[in-house]
Amino acid sequence: MTLTPSHRPALAEEITAKLRDMIKSGEWPLQERIPAEPELMATLGVSRGTLREAIKALAHSGMLEVRRGDGTYVRANSEMSGAAQRMYLEHTQEHIVEVRLGLDTQAARLATKHATAEDLAEMRRLLALRHDAWLSEDYPTWARADWEFHERVALASGNPLLHQLYVSFGGVFHNDLLRQQRKEGFNGIPREGHDDLVDALEAHDPDAAVQTVYENLDFCADKTPR
Repeated sequence: MTLTPSHRPALAEEITAKLRDMIKSGEWPLQERIPAEPELMATLGVSRGTLREAIKALAHSGMLEVRRGDGTYVRANSEMSGAAQRMYLEHTQEHIVEVRLGLDTQAARLATKHATAEDLAEMRRLLALRHDAWLSEDYPTWARADWEFHERVALASGNPLLHQLYVSFGGVFHNDLLRQQRKEGFNGIPREGHDDLVDALEAHDPDAAVQTVYENLDFCADKTPR
C-alpha cells in the first residue's frame, strides 16, 4: 500500500501565519476577542480542525489566549511579547523595575544622539495627554500615554532591536503602571524620566538623560506594590 503525504501540517502552518499577520497588523487589537470559529472557517476556507491547530500554535506562543466558554483573545502582538509576558509571571515586581532600568537607560542614552524634532514633539504631546488624563483620573488613558511615551523614546534610540525588545515587554510594563497607580502616595506625573528626559534629549546630554531615568525608576521601585 502506498501512503500519500498529508498536506494538513503545511496548511495549518499557512493559517497560523495568516492569523499571526492579522494580530501583528492590529486588525485584531490587544485584549480583544477574535472572530468566532464559524466566521474564521468561512473567511479562511479551512476546516475546524485546521483552524484549531493554528489557534493552538498561537496560544502556545503566547499571542492568543483561549478562554473556555468565552472565546479566544489577543494576548500579545508577537511571539516575543507573548514569551515575555509568560516569563514575567515567574518574577517579582522588583525584577521588572531592574529590567526596565537597563532598557530605559540605554534607550535614553542613544536617543540623545538620534531623536528627531518629530520624536521630541510626539513625546511632548504624549506627556501633555498623560498629564491631563492623570488630573481627570482617567487612569487607562494615563497609563497608555505613559507607556507610549517610553516606547517612543525606545524608538528614538535608533536601535530597532532595542525597540523591539521594549515593545515585547509592553503588556507587562503597562500593567505594572496600573498597579503603581493604586499605591498610596504615588505621583503619576513626575518630571523625572519624562519632561526632564525630553529636555535632556533635546540638549543632546546623555548623562542628564540617564540620570532622569534613574530618578524616575528609583521612585517607581519605592512605590511598587509588594
